[in-house]
Amino acid sequence: MDKYTRVVCNLMMTMLGEIAERIRNAIQLIPDGAARGKELYMGMDGTPTTQIDKIAENTVLSYLQEKEVKLNVLSEEIGFVDFGAEDTLVLDPIDGTTNSVIGVPIYTVSMGIGKGSLKGIHTAYIENLVTGDRFHAEKGKGAFLNGERIHAKEHSEPDRLLMMIYMGNGAHPSSFTLAKHVKTSRALGCASIEMSMVATGAADGFLMNSENNRRSIRVIDIAASYLILKEAGGEVYNLDGTEFDMTLDLDKRANFLAVTNKDVYDMVMHGSHGTVRRKEHRYGMYVNMSLPIAADTARRVLKALSDEDVILEKGIAENLGMKGYPVEEMDVDILITIGGDGTILRAMRGSDAAVFGINAGSIGFLAEIPVSRIEEGIARLRDGKYRIEERLKLQTVYKGKRMADAVNEAVLHTDAVARIRQFRIYVDGNLATELRADGVIVSTPTGSTCYALSVGSPIIDPRVNALVLVPMAAFKFAARPIVIPMSSKIVVEIVDKDCLLVIDGQEEHGIPGGTKVEFSMSSNYGRFIMFDEDFYSRVHEKLESGL
Repeated sequence: MDKYTRVVCNLMMTMLGEIAERIRNAIQLIPDGAARGKELYMGMDGTPTTQIDKIAENTVLSYLQEKEVKLNVLSEEIGFVDFGAEDTLVLDPIDGTTNSVIGVPIYTVSMGIGKGSLKGIHTAYIENLVTGDRFHAEKGKGAFLNGERIHAKEHSEPDRLLMMIYMGNGAHPSSFTLAKHVKTSRALGCASIEMSMVATGAADGFLMNSENNRRSIRVIDIAASYLILKEAGGEVYNLDGTEFDMTLDLDKRANFLAVTNKDVYDMVMHGSHGTVRRKEHRYGMYVNMSLPIAADTARRVLKALSDEDVILEKGIAENLGMKGYPVEEMDVDILITIGGDGTILRAMRGSDAAVFGINAGSIGFLAEIPVSRIEEGIARLRDGKYRIEERLKLQTVYKGKRMADAVNEAVLHTDAVARIRQFRIYVDGNLATELRADGVIVSTPTGSTCYALSVGSPIIDPRVNALVLVPMAAFKFAARPIVIPMSSKIVVEIVDKDCLLVIDGQEEHGIPGGTKVEFSMSSNYGRFIMFDEDFYSRVHEKLESGL
C-alpha cells in the first residue's frame, strides 16, 4: 500500500468513527424504547422503518453532505442513492433494532465501503452503540477490536463448538437441531456482532439458515462483518459449501455459514452436529470377548454399519478373521463397545473417541442401548440423531507421576484382608478428616452410581461439578461422604501401612505407608454418545427397577 492510499484509508476510518459517534449521540435523545420502536413507514428493504432507524440513517446522510464525502449510499431505509461515486457506503444504521427497543445492549451501526459485491468491500467499521466496542478492518491489513488485532480460531474442537445461530420465526428446522447438538449456542439478534464474535475467536461459527426468504440475510447486514471476519482469518460459505458472495443489491437475500475455519463447516454440515451424516466418520468396535454372544453381536453391529469404515480391536478382529489393532492405536471418531460398564471403562483408558455403549452385561449403567436395540441404535448413530455428553475425569498424581485418568473413581484400600488403615485427608491444604477405615474412594459424579454408591455415596447428577470422598467401612461413626468442589485438590495421606491404589477397577498400584496421593479435576473429559433418555430415568431404570 503506497503512502497516498494509506492516508486515504486512515481518513476514511476516522470518518466512520465520527459517524458512529454522531449516531450514538443522536439516538440518546430518543426518550424511551417505545419511541425508538415507533414505526414510521415501510423501508426500501421491505421491513418497517422505526424511529431509531430513521434518525440513525439521517445522521449518516447529514454527515456525508456536510463533509462533502463522495460516496454512493446503500442503506436499509432509503435504499440505493447514486451520488456518482466509484465506491458505495453499505450501511445498516441500526443492526439489532429490536434489541435497542427492548433494552438488550447489543445493537450496532454497521458500515462497509466498496463496490460490486461483498468481495469488493475494502473498509469496514462496526460499533456497539451501547458498549462503545469498535471493530474495524481494511482489506489486506487485518481486523481489529478496539485497536487490538483479532484472529479467528485456527482449530475448533468438534464437541465443544460454540455457534451463533439465527433462531427467529423464519429459521429452518435444522437450525434447532444444530442448537441441540453443539456444546453451546446463542442467538443475539444482531448479525454484525455475531459474525464479529467468530472473527475474535469467541465463537466457532454463525449460521444463517431461514426457510423464509424474507428472513434471510441482506447485504447491508453483513457488508462490514464479512470483511472483518475474512481479515481475521475466517471463512464464509454458502450452505452447499461454495464460497459465499453477495452483490450490493438490497433486493437480494441469502443463507450462509460463517466459520473460523473450513473444519467447522464440515463439522456443522456433514458431522454429528449437523443434520447430514458425515461420510468420513471412522467407527471403532471394542468387545468383551468373555461374553458368549460376543462374535454374533459384533456381526450384527457390522451389518448395521454396512458400508461404513469400521476398525476393530484386535480381540474381536481375531475371532472374526479380520485385521485388528490395540485400542490405543485405533484412529476413530466413535468407539462402539459391546459389554458392560467395565468394557466401556477399559475402552476409554485407551481412546479419546466418543463412546457408544451396547449393554451385553448386567446393569450397564454407562451403556446407551441393550443388545435388542442394536439396529435401531446404529441407525440413529449414522443419522446423527444423538448428543455427546462430556463427563468430568479425575486426575491422580503419586510422587509427581500422573496416573491414568479415572472416569468413575480412584480407590485407596488396604492391601490385606481384614486389616484397616489410618488416613488423613486434606482439601486445598486444610485437614478435612482423619479416620481408620478399609479404604477411601474419590469419585466423579459418573462414579457416584458405581462403587461409591455401594458404600454410601449420594447419587450425583453428572452436570454437578463436584467430587465425592467416601470412606469405606470407617471405624468412626462421624465419617461420612463429603461432596467437594471439582476445582479443589484432595490429598489422601496413608499414615501407617501399605495400600493399593485402584483406578476405575482397571489398574492397581502399590502405595507404601507414610506417603500421599493427590486427586484433582483432569483437563480431559470422557465423552458418551447419548440419545434422549435423561439421567434420572436411567437411575430409575437401572438402579431402582433393574435390581
